[in-house]
Amino acid sequence: MPAMIRKMHEAKVRGESTVPMWGTGEPRREFLHVDDLAKAALFLLEAYDEPGPINVGTGEDVSIRELAELVKNVVGYDGTLTWDTSKPDGTPRKLLDTSKITALGWKPAIGLEDGLRSTYAWFQEHADTDARL
Repeated sequence: MPAMIRKMHEAKVRGESTVPMWGTGEPRREFLHVDDLAKAALFLLEAYDEPGPINVGTGEDVSIRELAELVKNVVGYDGTLTWDTSKPDGTPRKLLDTSKITALGWKPAIGLEDGLRSTYAWFQEHADTDARL
């Protein structure tokens, strides 16, 4: 996701007509906003006292292609995304079983689009500063 944001932002600024993306866009991934992760950690400190791990996530996934289109819209990039199928796709699906934390009453508060919007706003504020490091 960070690479998509950077690539589409730079393409928008430079007026480039296409942005290449790796693979087919078919693999599916789950995304959780860092603020939701922090809240889940605090929630679990108070609500969970069992041995063994517990998954923290949204329990929902999107295809890389869907994510790329969402990033494109959030960034405001008007060009075309091209898919380079000679590049690897990676694991077909990465989705957590969040049934334990859901049963305890926790769920994420920040949706993918809202999280992307806040992340892109942060990126815009810090992109120039970070480039000088």
